[in-house]
Amino acid sequence: MPFITKAKLYRSLLISAWAAGPVTANTIDDKIKRLEQSLDNQQAHIVEQERKLNSQATIISEQKKALDDQRQDLDLLQQEILLDSRGRGPAENNQAQQPTPVGQAPAKTQQSKPQVEGLADIGGVLTRKGTLVLEPSVQYAHSDVNRLTFRGIEILSSLGIGLLEAVDADRDTVIASLTGRLGLTNRLELELKVPYVYRNDEETVAIPQVEETNISDSLYGDGMGDIEIALHYQLNNGLDGWPFFIANARVKLNNGEGPFDIPRTSEGIGTELATGSGFYSFEPSITALFPSAPAVFFSNLGYLINFEEDIDKTFGEQTIGKVKPGDAVRFSFGMAYSINERAAFTLGFKTDFIQESDTEINGVTLNSSSLTIGSMLMGYSYQLTNDVGINLNLELGVTDDAPDMLVTFRVPFTVGSLWR
Repeated sequence: MPFITKAKLYRSLLISAWAAGPVTANTIDDKIKRLEQSLDNQQAHIVEQERKLNSQATIISEQKKALDDQRQDLDLLQQEILLDSRGRGPAENNQAQQPTPVGQAPAKTQQSKPQVEGLADIGGVLTRKGTLVLEPSVQYAHSDVNRLTFRGIEILSSLGIGLLEAVDADRDTVIASLTGRLGLTNRLELELKVPYVYRNDEETVAIPQVEETNISDSLYGDGMGDIEIALHYQLNNGLDGWPFFIANARVKLNNGEGPFDIPRTSEGIGTELATGSGFYSFEPSITALFPSAPAVFFSNLGYLINFEEDIDKTFGEQTIGKVKPGDAVRFSFGMAYSINERAAFTLGFKTDFIQESDTEINGVTLNSSSLTIGSMLMGYSYQLTNDVGINLNLELGVTDDAPDMLVTFRVPFTVGSLWR
């Protein structure tokens, strides 16, 4: 708003005085003073209004910054709700509800990220940034093979000329491991697994037609297993009812004693059992988690790549050259159901389609048959405290190539936050 200068005011007053006739000097001075006072009051009022506007602009800026900070805190809180991290329980997570402001349209909703505690390899919510979780575990696997083989000529379905051979083999494996998970960011997790393996095989071969043909053999092996390193990355926030997608990459080393590293007799028969695969492998996979309270549906699809090795060793009269274990397509699906704030169980199915393996023996490449390993999954979990949980998993083989039974007991616990 422009201000009236005193020169213009004087000129206006003189013109008014000349038009009105003779006036006294005192009258003109009084009018000038009143006008000057009015102008000073208006200018002071304008300055005060400008000061208030600047103050309000500062308050609005501070409120906007506080609102942005609250939105960031809300995003972090939503990532920790509902069974957050592997060492933290769900007791505090069911209390989180997101209110909708009255008179506003609801914004895009983000679901709470679920955790499938019943299965070690499925995962869900990743470890919070800077948080370290340790998970000691013990796994027991048992396979029982009973096979009756007829070696000879079959004339009729009920008449054969030759030998009958009955094989009974019991294979037991115990793996004790320590797994560590570290949250690099709120979406990226690093995992390291160090196993120790003990194996024992009992095999009895009986040939009824020949005397003293019950041959029993027992082998065992123990030592460090193959170390595994994995990365898990959360791809999305589960907005508008979409599932959560977790990308996984796992590398298995060959530091364990492989099948071509164990001691053997002059005939090439092994005298111990291997504790490792003897090959490097890499497995990319993707996990989908869809929460539908009180259940969480999950599925996982991966591809296991085994790398070729040049063994170049001779056992008896057999020289082993290049060996390429078969790759595998891996798929699993199921459901985790929350019984209450601390207990949950899991039901599912998984299968591995293992391709043929190539082995070079005396310069000739031989192919093995493909395998299909299918297992039913059951898991139980209970959260003792917010930082300690227990998990029991059971796999029952439903195909001939799968182990009869595999039991895993895990105790994940949060060590603490290394940084934030």
